[in-house]
Amino acid sequence: MNILVTGGAGFIGSHVVDILINAGHQVSIVDNLWKYGGGRIDNINPQAQFYNIDICSHSLAELFDKERPEIIFHYAAQHSVKISMDNPEYDAKVNIFGLLNVLNCAVRCGTQKIIFASSGATYGSVKKMPINENTPQHPESPYGTTKMASEYYIHFWKEMYNLNYTIFRYGNVYGPRQDPTGEAGVIAIFTHSILLDKPVRIDWDGKQKKDYVYVRDVAFANLLAIDRGENEIYCIASGKGTSVNSLYHNLIKIIGHDVKSIQAPKRPGDIYLSYFDCSKAEKKLGWRAKTELKKGLHFTADYFKTELLECAK
Repeated sequence: MNILVTGGAGFIGSHVVDILINAGHQVSIVDNLWKYGGGRIDNINPQAQFYNIDICSHSLAELFDKERPEIIFHYAAQHSVKISMDNPEYDAKVNIFGLLNVLNCAVRCGTQKIIFASSGATYGSVKKMPINENTPQHPESPYGTTKMASEYYIHFWKEMYNLNYTIFRYGNVYGPRQDPTGEAGVIAIFTHSILLDKPVRIDWDGKQKKDYVYVRDVAFANLLAIDRGENEIYCIASGKGTSVNSLYHNLIKIIGHDVKSIQAPKRPGDIYLSYFDCSKAEKKLGWRAKTELKKGLHFTADYFKTELLECAK
């Protein structure tokens, strides 16, 4: 199929591109390589057609006219909770107006389906665990709010224009290519710091638990969504909560290098406990997370170790 991946030079998006190309699909990438967005030239699969375009730009329409994608995987986003708190206007511009630009182009060009990357941040603090697709959404950041609003826009485009969709609400995705220099992506940040013999900053009390899911498992869910999960929402995660302190100790053990930790205050918008029930995805998509956390941490540590060695040459 002819597929467009927005944000396809980014962390998750680039893994989605790889699995689509390996499955024999023709893939185009749209990414503006914004320095805070995670998009990197090195992440771009050489078999994909790359366009350096902002999803808010009028140039997007010309790309759609040229490529006429049958399926869109929408990963281009402002994904930082902190940036959304500091600059909610920019967050809304990218996550809402950028999405609307994509949706309008899709309808005009006859796109069949959009697979959308939503987030567990749409739920906010939840009293009853595990979280599932029916758990009420009460986002506690502009980022979570724009992701929730995006879901409603996509529902509307289905009702109004018959654009099919699959929406994924992700837990905390981790793995190779995640940006280790930002404020999000604790596993990448910890791994990078330990390898560089720098202290690890642990926010709050470190006992907060999140649901960490390996990026290649996430990419496989996207591949399945091409012809499954029509007009449905799915939670995509491991189904287990792991504390920040546990991540720190596991990575110290895996890397074999001890560094001290520094305690820091709670970050605005951070959630204390979050893990998911992904039984709907297993039943209807045939998907479940297969990569155990310790194995995924090994893969991630090996990736960053290799990257640092390459940079040192």
